[in-house]
Amino acid sequence: VMDPSALLPRLRQIIEENRQVLERVQEDAIRQFLATLQGSRRIFLFGEGRSGLVMRCFAMRLMQLGFTVHVVGEATTPAITASDALIACSGSGETPVTCLVAEQAKAVGVRVLAITAAPGSRLDRLADLSLLLPAPQKRGAGTVPSVQYGATLFEQSTLLLCDAMTLALMPEDAADATFVSLDARHANLE
Repeated sequence: VMDPSALLPRLRQIIEENRQVLERVQEDAIRQFLATLQGSRRIFLFGEGRSGLVMRCFAMRLMQLGFTVHVVGEATTPAITASDALIACSGSGETPVTCLVAEQAKAVGVRVLAITAAPGSRLDRLADLSLLLPAPQKRGAGTVPSVQYGATLFEQSTLLLCDAMTLALMPEDAADATFVSLDARHANLE
């Protein structure tokens, strides 16, 4: 069992790793990503494992902002069309199901937005636009080294990036009103 006094240095290390990853994400790619979301009729999100959990978190916030969103694979997910966007998330960029979903979306003319740590990966090549987070992949190295297991740093950085994009999608001059709107769309069957 870890000594509790070792917790704060570990926490600082995790925060520093995330800072290093997020500072390397291309701002122009983020702007294009956000513009694509704003110009899409509906937004579909997908990922496997922890990446999938992060996409579910992002889907919830986008819905609370008033976007029409669907998590791929849910029983109520409708057919995707060319006027929609798909956000596909995979640290390795090679997760078979994630790449298959991206291929299926491309086949009907959907704009595919990828979030990955792997430039040149299958998902990156399929995507119309990729947000590249230079974090380690499951069993590999990244530009930013990590003391954390597997793709943990990628998943944390993705969550933080998605939360920052949520803030960027809010009107700056109406934060209080936006929070009221978010509250109105927040789940009330809990």
